[in-house]
Amino acid sequence: MALLGYGKYTYEASGEDWGDLPDGWSYKEATAVAVDSKDNVYVYNRGGHWIIIFDSNGKFLRSWGEKIFANPHGVTISPDDTIFCVDNGDHTIRKFTLDGKLLMTIGVPGKSSAPMSGQPFNKPTHIAVDPRNGDLYVSDGYGNASIHKYSPDGKLLFSWGESGTHPGEFNIPHNIAVDRDGWVYVADRENQRVQIFDSNGKFETQWVNLAKPCAIYADNRGNTLVYIGEYYCGDTTNTMGLRIGPRISIMDTSGNLVSELGVKSFGDDPGQFYAPHGISVDSKGNIYVAEVSWGEFGSQMDPPRNLRSMQKLIKQ
Repeated sequence: MALLGYGKYTYEASGEDWGDLPDGWSYKEATAVAVDSKDNVYVYNRGGHWIIIFDSNGKFLRSWGEKIFANPHGVTISPDDTIFCVDNGDHTIRKFTLDGKLLMTIGVPGKSSAPMSGQPFNKPTHIAVDPRNGDLYVSDGYGNASIHKYSPDGKLLFSWGESGTHPGEFNIPHNIAVDRDGWVYVADRENQRVQIFDSNGKFETQWVNLAKPCAIYADNRGNTLVYIGEYYCGDTTNTMGLRIGPRISIMDTSGNLVSELGVKSFGDDPGQFYAPHGISVDSKGNIYVAEVSWGEFGSQMDPPRNLRSMQKLIKQ
């Protein structure tokens, strides 16, 4: 076990893969995670059983989605307990009940927009739901550099953003979140910052000093906190460097760092991460971290090996 963080936000980490998977099952890599109103945990993964559901103790409950998705990427559960799944392999956003009944599809499966056209979608990355009114915000990050805003029924309202490094421009908008006041947080991964916009897409401010922010989650219980999952941002010459990711940073809405989880470089030990790609928080303040450890590390090892891909950090 390892104790991470400081102040009011400390967490225990076992370093083990979380979730009691059925025999013979594997995440391969977990790309995203979401928690419903009952604290059940939904792991979006690339192991063939695309959505795997556990209770808060890690007991397997059920799975679904086995023949639906091409390449799972982002997942979000809305305040009304519907679930949105982002598939960057077939350029779609799908809305389901928690039992897997399809309610809505945004985008045409298998059909992408032209690269960097600003039109939805070209390998979208994540979706956020405005808790005030159900509006949807999609980060369209790999083949585009755009944010698209939709009405709750899937009508495109407007888009903003283009490739670049200036405010309002993006270099892989990889994840997105909305807080209770309607502020939109975009994890602008390769620009190593989080940009913040109002609900009309107007740039407000940015947070820097981040290490390739990939995952972002706004916890709107009590005082809103923003949890940011960051990749390792060094290279092969400084793998022993400290405070350059991978890690989890916890910020208040003014951009103040309230806790930092993970100081060492990547690895298997308790308290270390590989590639935090998705993040969610339950009602007790426990943090769930999905890591694309196979694609970023395990597949490149000699010999290749499966690595831990889901962690639960227990609030102390």
